[in-house]
Amino acid sequence: MQIKKKKRNAKEKQKAKLHARNKHHGRYHLQELANTSPELSEYIFVNQYEIETIDFANPEAVKSLNKALLKHFYGVSNWQIPDNYLCPPIPGRADYIHNVADLLAGSNHFQIPKGSQVKCLDIGVGANCVYPLIGNSEYGWSFVGSDIDNVALENATKIVDENEHLKTKIKFRHQPNNKNIFAGVFELTERFHATLCNPPFYASIDEAKNATLKKLNNLNEEQVTEVKQNFGGQNRELWTHGGEGKFLKDMIYQSKPYENSCLWFTTLVSNQANLKGAYHYLKEVEALDVKTLSMGQGNKISRVLAWTFQPQEKHEKWFDHIKK
Repeated sequence: MQIKKKKRNAKEKQKAKLHARNKHHGRYHLQELANTSPELSEYIFVNQYEIETIDFANPEAVKSLNKALLKHFYGVSNWQIPDNYLCPPIPGRADYIHNVADLLAGSNHFQIPKGSQVKCLDIGVGANCVYPLIGNSEYGWSFVGSDIDNVALENATKIVDENEHLKTKIKFRHQPNNKNIFAGVFELTERFHATLCNPPFYASIDEAKNATLKKLNNLNEEQVTEVKQNFGGQNRELWTHGGEGKFLKDMIYQSKPYENSCLWFTTLVSNQANLKGAYHYLKEVEALDVKTLSMGQGNKISRVLAWTFQPQEKHEKWFDHIKK
């Protein structure tokens, strides 16, 4: 039993590595990033181990780091988010994009399809607009981002408007009904190569707050008893009734009417325990192929769940119109 456990742990450590094409392997080169985005300089300090770092418990420091990363690696000169909105870790978000690229390559003669003719739908794009920003920079894909939050959409639109090269590549749609995932933003007559989603993790606001407190206490030397107002994201970004498992169920069932409008439906799954139910629902809706792509950052392991209703012999036709 001990040997099996060691093997499993070794496998988990291997899974936690970033994707080979991810630009964020190893430690951040903070001075280099500060040269690109000077405002980051005020948050850089040398810790007790004589290593340059920032205070990851400080939301303004993390926001400044994200701004520098997006500018330095992805050509996004102007990026900002309002207080109280989610400030996601860039390396993990980039990993999702690269995994979707590999998924699409598997349907396209093992060549990653590039260019604006590759269309993706980001469900819950958020105020940060990170997936479209990275996906367009890395592969030239075009995006539609949907959200139920008008403030988030206004901010995401502002980011695109302030980066001239993105104006024709990223569009946004408001989801008027918080019970719908695809209906209302997905026209049956249009075709997407992939959908992406980072679903709410938690089942209640208290669960979300407790998780944020735990995270902050792991980052701070002193105990934190209250969540800072501008750290961790909006309620609707973090929790939904029924939690991640219920959201996945709804997404899977609601994808069925659009089976001929999208090649690959994908979503992050934070809690591995939710996969069993997801596989059951996918069988019920008669998905023809289901893939679980492992990915991770540091000690955190997550996965991308992907499914398609298209038979394998039709996959390549989805890329016939794309210039080689």
